[in-house]
Amino acid sequence: LLKNPERKFTYVEQAFFMRWWRELDPARRAATKKLVASGQLQFVNGGWCMHDEAATHYIDMVDQTTLGHRLLIEAFGKGTVPTVGWQLDPFGHSATQAALLSYEAGFDALFFGRIDYQDLALRHAENRSEFVWRASPSLGPDAQVFTGLTGEYLGNYGPPPQGVGPDGRPRWGGFNWETDAEPVEDNPKLST
Repeated sequence: LLKNPERKFTYVEQAFFMRWWRELDPARRAATKKLVASGQLQFVNGGWCMHDEAATHYIDMVDQTTLGHRLLIEAFGKGTVPTVGWQLDPFGHSATQAALLSYEAGFDALFFGRIDYQDLALRHAENRSEFVWRASPSLGPDAQVFTGLTGEYLGNYGPPPQGVGPDGRPRWGGFNWETDAEPVEDNPKLST
């Protein structure tokens, strides 16, 4: 990013970002702060992790999101708290998530992946890949959030599809992002 001001990077989970941030020397921290201030490095979601929605208690959703946002404020100031949520792999979608990450957390938009293929086909047929999610009748319009699917409306993530199969599902493959080698993690701080 420092070598090319035309590039941007978006970061999601603070559990990983903060490990890196805490190891930086003062000069690299200052350079990172400049990247954040210029908008080259930006944050979405911003929670400690990207929590599951189907089996997580709402207190845990609030706590981990609050922790991540607090760390961002401490590192970069109040203006860096994300206004866009991104739930890549939540294994289900809950109205609690939409309400907490709209009105309660100040998000303007929420994007998610992993959607049932039948729901996806219906959304495509009815042009409902983007919508306003009115998650809480008791909170009313304050708890609504603009919502959309990730992956160019494929409702998932991964390599670009090679086409669509006879069942209407995307056919994946033909684009290898990684080798079959096991990843190596040599940071001893991760196991303490």
